[in-house]
Amino acid sequence: MPSEIPVRRDGGVAVVSPSGELDAVTSPALAETLDALLLAPEDPVRGVVVDLASVTFCDSRCIGVLVAAYRQARDRGIGLAVAAPQRTVLRLLVIAGIDQVITIESDPLVAREAVLA
Repeated sequence: MPSEIPVRRDGGVAVVSPSGELDAVTSPALAETLDALLLAPEDPVRGVVVDLASVTFCDSRCIGVLVAAYRQARDRGIGLAVAAPQRTVLRLLVIAGIDQVITIESDPLVAREAVLA
């Protein structure tokens, strides 16, 4: 799992906490991290929360990574949610319609509960 993106386990939920800008250069590390969590047969997770509190920018590549992770999670019966995006990032997610597909919560604890529901 890439060391650039911190991952914390909380029971059966993995909290992924990228920071800074998520663009064409940095989004592949997020994709690798999420793939490693969602495809790990030896230590499966019940849910994944992508905590965007420290993300200052998100482009279309980031959105693509989130959608791909959502599909992988859904196909494996794993909950996935986005938590605490900054206003500019949230605005992009809403404009792109991501909020219609992926649960987005302002509170990471609420997002954690959502992925376990």
